[in-house]
Amino acid sequence: MQDAPPPRADQRAIAVLVSEAAKVLEIGCGEGALLHLLARERGARARGIEPDRAKAHACVARGLPVVQSELESALADFPTGAFDFVVFSHTLQGLRDPHWALREARRVGGRVIVSIANAAHWRARLRLAFTGRMLAGAHGAIAHPWSIRDFAALARAARLNIERATPLSRGNPGAPFAKSMLRANWFGEEAVFLLAP
Repeated sequence: MQDAPPPRADQRAIAVLVSEAAKVLEIGCGEGALLHLLARERGARARGIEPDRAKAHACVARGLPVVQSELESALADFPTGAFDFVVFSHTLQGLRDPHWALREARRVGGRVIVSIANAAHWRARLRLAFTGRMLAGAHGAIAHPWSIRDFAALARAARLNIERATPLSRGNPGAPFAKSMLRANWFGEEAVFLLAP
């Protein structure tokens, strides 16, 4: 298998949450960095969906099982319980209806893992206070600029419990949390959530 791009910090944090030999579906897999990491380090049977034709073809050329398709419609096509984990690695915030996507992911997988950019990080708050503008997303288009607390409320609305969450700052994971979000909401630039029904 050809090497994929190096994994980002959130993708390394996601890999820690995936159990050995799990069946994983990644929604919006890009060039396959996470899929490659999961297959190599966790022995996962990982598949991906990617809307960008060039990125999907690059994954297939590397030997990764990826389908080129629109994310929302492809997710609806999978049968109930087909995967152990469904992963949104900085993709949920760009979807038209993230609440629906979380409910579908809950149906398709036993657990859902989501990484988000935190719109309430202290640097983002300062930028908003002084310039009146939100901090742009480092990982692509962000249609839904959530704080960590906003995402926790969305997960609850989709009837998912936060089993574990890890804030990331400057690419380094902080202390995992599940309930107390105040510190993470201020100081985590991004966060990775493990959700279960």
